[in-house]
Amino acid sequence: MGDESLLLITMVSYIILLIGWGIFQGRKVKSDEDFAIAGRNLPGWVAALSERATGESSWALLGLPGAAYAMGLSEIWTAVGCVAGIITAWAVLAWRLRDAAEKYRATTFTEFISKSHPEAAKWIRMIAAASIVFFFFFYVGAQFLGGGKTLHTMFGIEPLTGMLITAAVIIPYTIYGGFRSVVYTDVVQAVVMIVALVAGPVVGFYYIAHHPELYATTVSGALHKAGDSYTSLSGAFSGFSAGIVIVGAFSWFFGYLGGQPQLTTRFMAIKNTRQAKIARNVGILWTLIAYLGALSIGWIGLAVFGPEGSAGGLADREFVMPKVMLTLFHPVFAALLITGAIAAMISTADSLLILSATEFSENILKPLSKKNKNGSGLRTSRIITASLAVIALFIAWLNGDNRFIFTLVSYVWAGIGGTFSVVVLLTLFWKRYHGKAVLVTIIYGITFTIVWINTGMDEVITSRLMTFVTTLLVAVLATLFIPGKKNLGD
Repeated sequence: MGDESLLLITMVSYIILLIGWGIFQGRKVKSDEDFAIAGRNLPGWVAALSERATGESSWALLGLPGAAYAMGLSEIWTAVGCVAGIITAWAVLAWRLRDAAEKYRATTFTEFISKSHPEAAKWIRMIAAASIVFFFFFYVGAQFLGGGKTLHTMFGIEPLTGMLITAAVIIPYTIYGGFRSVVYTDVVQAVVMIVALVAGPVVGFYYIAHHPELYATTVSGALHKAGDSYTSLSGAFSGFSAGIVIVGAFSWFFGYLGGQPQLTTRFMAIKNTRQAKIARNVGILWTLIAYLGALSIGWIGLAVFGPEGSAGGLADREFVMPKVMLTLFHPVFAALLITGAIAAMISTADSLLILSATEFSENILKPLSKKNKNGSGLRTSRIITASLAVIALFIAWLNGDNRFIFTLVSYVWAGIGGTFSVVVLLTLFWKRYHGKAVLVTIIYGITFTIVWINTGMDEVITSRLMTFVTTLLVAVLATLFIPGKKNLGD
């Protein structure tokens, strides 16, 4: 049996088990709160693994190893920025967000912000939720498109068929079990991901040391042989250009400071303060191991195959992890780890989908509805989830060249992450910050990001940095010069 057949059989088996596990967990969903935030009853280790699978997914298994393979040591700054942001979020923000969400009985990210600023609660809920739903709506489509293209690359399946398969995996258990199903399937993804990111480097270092015919027999040797840009922490740039490279890579830090709703919701769903401490420890440990492993896999790939585009090198950097796994392991075990990478991408899509559905249902549709019949809320949430999934799939199909969608994905980290990180930080730590200033912050941050990226300024200085810095300045000025009531966050 060929490697492709083994990969296909393993992948199908894994996905079937994943769907079954998600549906099993969905049987415990009995209310709107169960559907939206798992009844605010998650064990710490479950919340941590779910948050990490959602936050990293294909980035840790495909994106970061690919960047390390193509860029060398300079990619360390991206890892440092991400790890610093994640550690800060778990150590400083997670328990505070959990306690605040419990205090206000908030079931969504937007509801937490609005209830912290009651003077403008209605407008905050509407504008913040609309912004999140709009951007994440296209983000979901991008995940469907990415799944279709991955299946096309690996098995020759038509991209549209691949998108339909990806959607068919995600939609049933997400509709049925909502946030609870999504979280518990994420746990499986996180375990498979960390196994891949530990086993790959351990076996990889041994492998390259005992195969002298490879491009290099050590990571250090591979980096030096590939050229100066691979061994430089600034990508061989100097002066101001080196600073731009380093700051741009580190700027991922700002998006982790409470501004990514799909991650923050995991903090809000933790059962109690004791479980929040367990979650903090698990989340930080997982992150440190995962990022070190992801970088190592990329550099091991450099030693095995040589630089991108060279004789024997890879044509597509983001397939360095699958190629390394197939080189190091028996096809069945390699297939399991590669399937985990594909399924990790699915974990992002289902999280984005349920977030968009709950934000739309709870913060846009429900305030406009005068009816509140028992059981109707849960049915409505499921209908909205299904509808958004179908429309997102349609948009992904219309934008087959993916340029428009992936531009919006970049907006998400800067526009949503940078903007709402400012809102969350000031809500938690500055009593004077008030509802009117929150509205100014959100409108400015989203608008600035769109203008900055579309005018090409993102190529000069990344919007991940500029959105956060300028939005923070505007938020402070709005708080000081616009009359308003202080927030209730403390």
